[in-house]
Amino acid sequence: MEEKIRHVAIIMDGNGRWAKKQGLPRTAGHRQGVENVRNIAIAANDLGLEVLTVFAFSTENWKRPEEEVGYLMKLPSVFFKRFLKELMEKNIRITMIGEMEQIPKETAKVLQAAIEDTRGNTGMTLNFAMNYGGRREIVLAAQQYAQDVAAGKAPLQIEEAQFGQYLMTSAFPPLDLLIRTSGEYRISNFLLWDLAYAELMFVDEAWPELTPERFQECLQRFQKRERRFGGLK
Repeated sequence: MEEKIRHVAIIMDGNGRWAKKQGLPRTAGHRQGVENVRNIAIAANDLGLEVLTVFAFSTENWKRPEEEVGYLMKLPSVFFKRFLKELMEKNIRITMIGEMEQIPKETAKVLQAAIEDTRGNTGMTLNFAMNYGGRREIVLAAQQYAQDVAAGKAPLQIEEAQFGQYLMTSAFPPLDLLIRTSGEYRISNFLLWDLAYAELMFVDEAWPELTPERFQECLQRFQKRERRFGGLK
């Protein structure tokens, strides 16, 4: 029996290296990466996924050169200007995890508008991790839980599932599969709680090179894996 896949996450790595191989500036790689978010999102929607989470900008990415960070912060505007109409036609909903407060105002405005415009859509959720870090997510969840305990809103003794409700991903189905592109074998502080029982898949293609066909192949490989969740089958 094939494993039903509901939630896939992608670490979209290799934009800069792809651009270098083409003799192009790093920004060209990021621009091509934006194009591929559209391609893979449409493919994921057509394949019946419920959620596709893409790692767009990490809390560590602020360490990059100021010029590159500035360019990356303009990409949401580029993406939604070009593709929001198509996403609406496909009934895709936009969400975001991460800390919006630290994101530049214009970028935050674009993201909030896309979230609001697609709020009523009932198809796949395209979830952007922006200014997101896995450890930070758990720290923020622990802080909120501690505040609730102090205020008498939550018991001191809770189960993992109850604590999970404090996480940014609480509204989504459990993560089934993480794909990382560009031949890197790291999870880079991404979805640390959710990865507890997710399957991991590392592919050699840089993010701009990952085709919908290759993406579908990854899902098919996932469906052939036997997931025991610590038990026996």
